[in-house]
Amino acid sequence: MLEGNRVSRISVRGFAVASATAVTAVGSVVGVASGSVAQNNDAEATATDATLLADIPAGQQAQVQTASLTQQADAQAIAADASAKKDAEEAARKAAAETAIAKKEAAEKAAKAAKEREEAAKEASRSQSVGAASFSVQSSYSVAQIQAMARQMVASGQFQCFSNIVDHESGWNYRAVNASSGAYGLFQALPGSKMSSVGADWQTNPATQIKWGLNYMNDRYGSPCDAWSFWQANHWY
Repeated sequence: MLEGNRVSRISVRGFAVASATAVTAVGSVVGVASGSVAQNNDAEATATDATLLADIPAGQQAQVQTASLTQQADAQAIAADASAKKDAEEAARKAAAETAIAKKEAAEKAAKAAKEREEAAKEASRSQSVGAASFSVQSSYSVAQIQAMARQMVASGQFQCFSNIVDHESGWNYRAVNASSGAYGLFQALPGSKMSSVGADWQTNPATQIKWGLNYMNDRYGSPCDAWSFWQANHWY
């Protein structure tokens, strides 16, 4: 009966000894690495541990030490798993936040594009309702009159681009003729007769020419501003 109590007490004591020995070993390494002078304390602790282990039968010492080291390894593994899980959760939260921001930006961009398309459609509808026939026919037209016609037929957001092209092509002279190629009118259509697709009076009516030029820019480039971008890069359109 007494021997049983002694073994139980020794086993518990052995676990403590093994743990203390492991801690002491780590402390010794740290002390040496940092130049610590606590070597005497380490030596005393090691001697004490050796004395305590001496009380345990030799056959049980290895088992006690192995059990203690296994327990420490398990604790370290649990801590590592917890840290890895925390890092993974943080990375997941960050990725989710970035995805949400990207989706929001994409939605805002799509909404803006849809609004611009809607406004462009309204402007196009308005400009189509103002055709060449909406203007009275005159024997001649001033630059100011031609520009006033264009402002009524071209969307406000596209007018400056439209105007830039006409400035470079003809200087708003609806009777302009290129001596070498025969290109004619506000937009220097080549041949000029292609403007007859929107009106037989293409040679004398700037409104007819404006309608043709606007259709050409929209059909070929998408808008007057897209046509102007092309013109700037190539000096023709």
